[in-house]
Amino acid sequence: MQKFWKEHVALRVTLIALAFILGMVLVIAGWKLTGELKGLLIMLAGLVLLLAALYIYNRPYQD
Repeated sequence: MQKFWKEHVALRVTLIALAFILGMVLVIAGWKLTGELKGLLIMLAGLVLLLAALYIYNRPYQD
């Protein structure tokens, strides 16, 4: 699977950008709902997307 991510750079960059932007939007939107459980859940979903962006970025370099 590492070979797939090394060969499809445009797909990898697009997925990273989408996950990062959507993750940041969700974190900021959840931050505006301070004190509500819904805000916390939105922020956690944003965090998952940010971690997914890091995972996709690092995937080709795993041994």
